[in-house]
Amino acid sequence: MRNIEKLKWVLSLILSPLRRLGSELARVFLKIFPRRAAKYFDADLHEVKYILWMALYAFVINLYIETFARLQTGITEGIRWAVTHPVIFLYNMLIIFSTMTLALLFKRRRFVWFIISLVWVIIGSVNGAILLSRMTPFTLYDMQNFADGLTIMTTYYSMWQIILGAVVLALGTIAIVMIFIRSEKWRNIRYKKSIAAILVTAALTAGATAAMINTGTIGTFFGNLNYAYRDYGMPYCFIMTSANAGISRPKGYSEELITDILENKTEKGTDTLLTRKNDSKEHPNIIVLQMESFTVAQDYANIEVDRDPTPVFNDLYKKYTSGSFTVPACGAGTANTEFEVLTGISAKFFGPGEYPYKGKLRKKTLENMAYVAKSHGYRTSALHDHRALFYNRNEVYANMGFDTFTSVEYMNNVSFTPTNWCKDTVLTGEIMDIMRSSEERDFLHVISVEGHGAYPTERVFKNPYTTVTCDDEETKWKYEYYLNECHEMDTFIGELIQAIEEADEPTVMIIYGDHIPALDVKEENYKADSLYQTRYVIWDNIGLQKEDRDITSYQSGAILLEDAGLVHEGILFDYQQTTSQDDPDYLEDMEALAYDMLYGKNYAFGGSTPYKTSDMKMGHKDISIEEVKKIGDRYYIRGNNFTERSIISLRGKQLSTVYLSPTLLALTEEVDPDDIELLEVSQVDKSEEEILTTVGANEEL
Repeated sequence: MRNIEKLKWVLSLILSPLRRLGSELARVFLKIFPRRAAKYFDADLHEVKYILWMALYAFVINLYIETFARLQTGITEGIRWAVTHPVIFLYNMLIIFSTMTLALLFKRRRFVWFIISLVWVIIGSVNGAILLSRMTPFTLYDMQNFADGLTIMTTYYSMWQIILGAVVLALGTIAIVMIFIRSEKWRNIRYKKSIAAILVTAALTAGATAAMINTGTIGTFFGNLNYAYRDYGMPYCFIMTSANAGISRPKGYSEELITDILENKTEKGTDTLLTRKNDSKEHPNIIVLQMESFTVAQDYANIEVDRDPTPVFNDLYKKYTSGSFTVPACGAGTANTEFEVLTGISAKFFGPGEYPYKGKLRKKTLENMAYVAKSHGYRTSALHDHRALFYNRNEVYANMGFDTFTSVEYMNNVSFTPTNWCKDTVLTGEIMDIMRSSEERDFLHVISVEGHGAYPTERVFKNPYTTVTCDDEETKWKYEYYLNECHEMDTFIGELIQAIEEADEPTVMIIYGDHIPALDVKEENYKADSLYQTRYVIWDNIGLQKEDRDITSYQSGAILLEDAGLVHEGILFDYQQTTSQDDPDYLEDMEALAYDMLYGKNYAFGGSTPYKTSDMKMGHKDISIEEVKKIGDRYYIRGNNFTERSIISLRGKQLSTVYLSPTLLALTEEVDPDDIELLEVSQVDKSEEEILTTVGANEEL
């Protein structure tokens, strides 16, 4: 008992000063930031003034958002856009204003109003900051990467930076709390009138939205997310991309509906599971060659060229199956075009501006061309002469059944355009290495990058292959640069075909442009029926008959598989090979099948998907370490298949490295001799400094 009393006495000595300090701090805080007493106002006059103030603030915030979003083109572009697009500007202001009216329901309405305004300012600021470093604007889908970012925070930021960020966040939270305490509280709120004002504003916003959609002033499908934000305004586009995600549940969705579609509109009916065969040698190699922003000069009415930039493609266009290629993207959106080609699913089934690669396909497998080819014993490979992290391909391709994914981090002999995009010629050697090294046939999905924008507005090439003539000098230089890059891409196509022929590899290959270039092409200047059309060719060396037809990108996979002799395999490919586009329910049934596989109960497969994430290997060549040797004061790692993106690492930390050759790396910083045998080689994304894969001594990737 005596010990307990003693403990109480000690605790009182410690806690008493703390209590006094807490009381004093609370007294000082309330003196500086006293609680505001509830006040009575002339409610009717107050409501009118308050609504007018909110309208003014909505105007200012919208002007800020649109100005920040256009900083790349000039500080006054937001004002210019508001003046030249007054209806759309005021409509977006109405959206912001309608969210502010919710504050009318709260006693601390100034605080709620402040929070709503702050949310819009933060969204606009993030969007503007993102557009300063990338071409696609901010959407709610970007938040899907937030959790991943937290797990690797220490990779990109030092501890003091993380602490500083935490301090700023804490101070911001304290400021919000102070504003809450200081905010006035009103007791005579006219709830009926406040609710009426909110409902009227909501109805006005909904009516304006419907009217503007019906008149075509704003759109609901965003083929180019950047263009949509620019043309329709950030608030509208952000809400549309946030509220509409995934494929909507079909009307009457049930097992009976899916079974009915399969039994009546596919050849194999409910026998949907792919059976494993090893007959790839009975079929040709299959190549999907997606060319970045690739078009032909002959499709532009506003320019003339002195020499055809794409003679190889145009010759193939005349000799092999070809036609127009309708894509879901315009000026950007590469990933959605390749998604349509590989899966047979239209991107229009998803929400505006949605990328399945950034969402659902990061977590879920999906039937596609690679799985169909794999069931026949094909080796499935993806290649892209750009970053592996772009559009999350390093995650997505494993969920699409690819055996290997070779990105630019795993390529050697890479050269770059004047705007720092990888030249596509590097792909020829990589493709042929894969084809020569496999006994089975290959399914190759190849994504080019050389034609990517932005395009310089001043002269770049002193002796270009082709020159452009047009009315405007800035347009001349942009098109001249772009078309000369297209010429190099065209040369790559010719070199690849020649290499395949010399290797005597039976092959069928579709070649297409993923979308028109980001040149602000106007419909009156583009000779195709739509800005959503490029061209395609199906080249082969197996004697296929030329059969010209205009197709959509989501139909191309079924056509290519049929040309390769893989018929009625894969649910959507079977559906497209069996059912005519003239069927009145063609797209509706396709959407139902896509929903079932991605978001539904997998009735088509008997209740669960049969596809498993593949054990995908990054890079098709084995990277290995054979020896770590010290020469002078420097350590060297000797091994195989190193690239310029190879970095010596120790316990996950990247060390200063010099790439010397595919077999030799040099370490240019000191390490503890006891750690030498722990040195590893990592392939690194240099843009984000993220390690993709790592190999240690006597290991292989």
